[in-house]
Amino acid sequence: MSQQSLQRELQVKLGGALYRQHQLDAAKSLLESIAASSEPYEAERLYYLHEIARNRDDGDRERQILSDMMQKFPASPWLQETLLSASNMYLLRPDYKNAIEYYSAQFKLFPEGKYSPYSHWKAAWLNLRIGNKDEAKRLMEEQVKLYPTGQEIPPALYWRARLAEEDGDYDRAGEYYAFILRRFTHYYYADLARERLRFRFDASKHDPMLDKVPAQEDVDKTSFEAPSDDLRVARAQLLANAALFDFAVRELQAEPDKLYAKAEIARVYLKADRPDRALQSFKRAVPGYFAGDITDMPSWAWNILFPKPYWNELTRYANANGLDPYLVASLIRQESEFNPQAVSHANAWGLMQLLPPVGKKLAKEVRMRHFSQEQLTDPNINIQLGTRYFKQIVDSFDGQVQFALAAYNAGTDRVKNWQEQGPYRDINEFVESIPFSETREYVQAIMRNATVYRLLYSKNVETARANP
Repeated sequence: MSQQSLQRELQVKLGGALYRQHQLDAAKSLLESIAASSEPYEAERLYYLHEIARNRDDGDRERQILSDMMQKFPASPWLQETLLSASNMYLLRPDYKNAIEYYSAQFKLFPEGKYSPYSHWKAAWLNLRIGNKDEAKRLMEEQVKLYPTGQEIPPALYWRARLAEEDGDYDRAGEYYAFILRRFTHYYYADLARERLRFRFDASKHDPMLDKVPAQEDVDKTSFEAPSDDLRVARAQLLANAALFDFAVRELQAEPDKLYAKAEIARVYLKADRPDRALQSFKRAVPGYFAGDITDMPSWAWNILFPKPYWNELTRYANANGLDPYLVASLIRQESEFNPQAVSHANAWGLMQLLPPVGKKLAKEVRMRHFSQEQLTDPNINIQLGTRYFKQIVDSFDGQVQFALAAYNAGTDRVKNWQEQGPYRDINEFVESIPFSETREYVQAIMRNATVYRLLYSKNVETARANP
């Protein structure tokens, strides 16, 4: 690379840094002063100019830049980033036609690209939303064939089943619902499939497309228990008994490939009265736990993954506000993972992640005197105020929990705006249509986790555990 090219590349990097620091005028001026070229850094320069045009809602400029990139740099990773940005921009507007165009360009130009499974699914879903059912069906089936290990498989199968059900093709719909229940047992979409599967279908028929989806790896229950001769586990237990919890964890981390060592780390955190750390560490140890059956892991493992700290306070205030305690537990699990000291980047505090102004307003409503934001780290106070706040949101949406959860995460005004973008077949189509991935996954996770909480702690399950 020549000295001149190197200098221009460094200028592009500087322009990118200015853009990330939100100094858009300076970034635009610098990037536009760099002469166009065929060097690889040119694609990066165009990416930043595209993002600036998007930020300023300059649609003509944004489309021109993207067109230039597709012609000049069709294999550049910067084009992947630009296509994703443009697709999501049109999704949010919402301009589904252009969103489909760019999502489709992503997986056609980069069939093995990191964003292609997501983009392919969004193209399929948006075709359903605008009424192109045949194209939606084709893309959903193609999703399974092209990206069978992707996280988009459960929604693709569920919504393809819904379309089959609408067509009166109950054999296909029933097989897909049943497959979801077997393969993705405790996923959000398994709950939806269970609700739909209330009809008879010919179980002898089989769609070979489903064979593309790999089976979930079996978990050996004995792998959760440490062998009696493991010296590191024995030392860690002695250290934990002496309240030397950090040293105990370090001892166990020396065996990173042993599931029982990871399980023991979670148990150490429980002894340290840190259910949040136990939950975090164990989720990493068994990432596929939602796909299996309850019997695939010992009961104590599920208790770590779905803990019930502060249960007396939680049930008291949930019941007082007419809320399902398991739903509240699931919300707390998603918000703070049961860390009462949690403070987010947005300055939300405590178990239910309340903003101090919201906490102050709620404290006045319950006539709590001398309130301070530090009190939001008190589990009793946080749950008292948080359940009241969530109940108010639920009531504002006529008791529809999914709307309320979306509003808890993204704000009431956004949810009302999304409601106006209907009509929707039902609440499940609304949830799938939430344009913010964070909010959509937040709602789905809480609904899913509430179901698992109920399953784990219902009297029937406890009785079954006592009488295997």
